[in-house]
Amino acid sequence: MVSRRQFNIGLIALAFSGLSRHLSANSANLSTLLASSKGYGPLLDDPNGLLDLPQGFSYHVVSALDDIMDDGLPVPDRADGMGCIQLDDDRVALVRNHELKVPKKAQNQTYTEITRPLAYDTDRNGAPLPGGTSNIIYNVKNKQVEQQYMSLLGTVRNCAGGITPWNTWLTCEESVAQPSQGDNVNKEHGYVFEVPATGGALVEAKPIKAMGRFNHEAACIDPRTGIVYLTEDRGDSLFYRYIPKQPGNLHAGGKLQALCIEGAEKFDTRNWEAPAMSMHSQLACRWIDLEDVESPNDDLRKQGFQKGAALFARGEGIHWAENEMFFCCTNGGKAKLGQVMRYVPSSYEGTDKESTAPGQLSLFVESPDIETFNYGDNITVSPNGHLIVCEDQYTDEVNNQLKGITPEGNVYSFARLRWQTEPAGACFSADGKTLFVNVYSPTRTLA
Repeated sequence: MVSRRQFNIGLIALAFSGLSRHLSANSANLSTLLASSKGYGPLLDDPNGLLDLPQGFSYHVVSALDDIMDDGLPVPDRADGMGCIQLDDDRVALVRNHELKVPKKAQNQTYTEITRPLAYDTDRNGAPLPGGTSNIIYNVKNKQVEQQYMSLLGTVRNCAGGITPWNTWLTCEESVAQPSQGDNVNKEHGYVFEVPATGGALVEAKPIKAMGRFNHEAACIDPRTGIVYLTEDRGDSLFYRYIPKQPGNLHAGGKLQALCIEGAEKFDTRNWEAPAMSMHSQLACRWIDLEDVESPNDDLRKQGFQKGAALFARGEGIHWAENEMFFCCTNGGKAKLGQVMRYVPSSYEGTDKESTAPGQLSLFVESPDIETFNYGDNITVSPNGHLIVCEDQYTDEVNNQLKGITPEGNVYSFARLRWQTEPAGACFSADGKTLFVNVYSPTRTLA
């Protein structure tokens, strides 16, 4: 289950500012409320028509599309995955992905001269590719932005990622664009890049090629081992791990592996046909080595499957909790509306003794209907041990939500986005008092 650390309302408070109504409750009543599948109560219509929240919660806009940042560049569109890194008692750094595609035609040259030397790649006209990350230095005490700037550029479809124990952000390309396929690029794409929390300017974009070239989605790191776990957004995706040669120095190389179910080669967790994976069953795992990880033919998942790796339904957001991690599979389950998987690493994870106490995979949530859960994408763990999941489904009805999931697996609505786009990048400040979330397009970052 999700970690059930003692919830002390004198020390931490869940999420958006404005919890005075709940903080006046005693701890027993609050615990009862949090364990309820109804969560914090009904969502109230936002008079601004942006984000509906329960009574007692509020938000404000931290950053918006085309705001001019401190480096003179405009805030880009399509704000997706995001990490929150504590800088000091008052300030956090938000590192925000921008899931921008390869342009088909010549693009605006705004970035060209300023950013080309540090950008990973350019189009055929020499303009840096628009994908990348922007950083926001935000003061949680006075609720003010102190600095905004582009921190990475020249990449493609920076979807999600994950923070590291050494306070950087891993940003992942959900693209395998390459010049040989006729794409408007000069280099191969499909890599993970590392972005510092501070610095005030662009960094040189260096791919971590040993982490594999595939349709990357998100990453998380076990702080005890330094092992990186990676998801892949494909209908026949694998679940990967990267064992670095030097924990904390991912560029120094390492071993890329794919997860297998012990005693069940090519196990299908998707449950699209027969329910191969039942709720909460514990499946012992092993890991297989992958070769030719830069995968010029985009075949890592096929290579791994032929070796016996398990299949997943579009692996999406992943987040480290306490001694375990959770990740979303967008269209898993019989209804193809989404799953949440839980992986508990071995006490000997990544060592020769791993087989004596293998890691365990389980199905934590599988949605039976749209009302329960609809295409979970980015995911985070709240201070009280609940999951917060960003829905990512474009239907005739505008109804993407932030869904909460209790340690018992009960799902409740925590917020509803009123625009026809997705909430993304949910992440908490270290003190647990503020939840940040992106509105995908047009970009808004909310606290």
